Amino acid sequence: MSAQIVEHRKLYRLPWNLADNGISWLEPTSVCNMACDGCYRQDTAGHKSWEEVCHDLDVFERLRKSDAISIAGGDPLVYPQIVELVREVRRRGFKPILNTNGQALSPELLRELKDAGVFGITIHVDSNQGRGGKWHNANELELNELRLQYARMIASVGGVACAFNATVYDENVRYLPGMVKWAQEHIDIVHTMVFICFRHVIPDMPFDWYAGGKKVDWQSLWYHSDSKRRIDIKSTDLVKLMRETEPEFAPSAYINGTEEPDSLKWLLTVRLGNTQTILGYIGPKVVELSMAAYHFVNDRYLSYGTPKSMTRGRSAAWLLWPLDAGMRKITARYLGYLSRNPFRLFKKLHFQSIMFIQPVDCLPDGRQNMCDSCPDLTVFEDRLVYSCRLEEMKRFGTFLQTVRRGESIAG
Repeated sequence: MSAQIVEHRKLYRLPWNLADNGISWLEPTSVCNMACDGCYRQDTAGHKSWEEVCHDLDVFERLRKSDAISIAGGDPLVYPQIVELVREVRRRGFKPILNTNGQALSPELLRELKDAGVFGITIHVDSNQGRGGKWHNANELELNELRLQYARMIASVGGVACAFNATVYDENVRYLPGMVKWAQEHIDIVHTMVFICFRHVIPDMPFDWYAGGKKVDWQSLWYHSDSKRRIDIKSTDLVKLMRETEPEFAPSAYINGTEEPDSLKWLLTVRLGNTQTILGYIGPKVVELSMAAYHFVNDRYLSYGTPKSMTRGRSAAWLLWPLDAGMRKITARYLGYLSRNPFRLFKKLHFQSIMFIQPVDCLPDGRQNMCDSCPDLTVFEDRLVYSCRLEEMKRFGTFLQTVRRGESIAG
């Protein structure tokens, strides 16, 4: 099915790998001030010590090249030394990216974080977070008002990349095109939108779960639901939905799965436009050139661009059109756009990225299709492990295996 919607061989496979990756995932705390539906982290009311957090950074520096460190949790803004941590991450030469629900973000704290060297802030906002007050029971389009408040706050300090995350469930997936449209209308201050397909362990999954050779109760997993829920939304489903309103919506790069090379686990789309219009979608060659050039200069792969670099779409259109079919189409449309009103030449063109993430899929035979070369690996006992399954490591000391019911663990 994925080949009918997106042909992975025509896209650029992002070059990230275990040892050389755009991002690494740091969790200074598991404490959170919200309880989002589908969260994969158990709130154990614990902050790591400063020494533990610095040791995690030491492990990243020893095992893995990274452009950015995603500081997550829990919610990192409740970590008592978050400003100092941002400063330490920046001091070590990484881009500090905060992943937060935004509840504790204030203009005053934001200015402190900016002074400490924060590179970007990613705020998770969706309708299944149980937000209170005005946002209680608000749908995704109504929550765009809250997203805009955060985007304007971040833009007010200047020089900080702004991104939003949202989990995609069966009950909110229909709002996806409206959220992407909203992002286009604020492309000057919203640089990235990330949509993460919901995954959980549910009662009717035909598997038994094992830690090593020992069977475990599936209900003992933190990320489980007692009722049947849809857990099979794929990145290609989101592309198909987007094309109902944006027929030219065209991803350019991806990360495949560990078990299925044509599964699109991280699917990147980059578009160019302004608050009035999208001129088009850049193709794989521009992404490839960006990654290769950045790695050549900085000895690491690009993760996040600066807000200033995201405004250089006009220069990119003039310079890169010979290299990429998507950029040629954009440049041709831009010339037509200018011919209708030459004063538009003074209006900036912005890049904006849209990422679809498809987490672990349990295949019918019990294999687990993870994100190959996952950018969100974190540290557990001096090892790099999947952050989305860290609770398994904490509780069982190993990742769990899925085995079809009625079969032995040896197959």
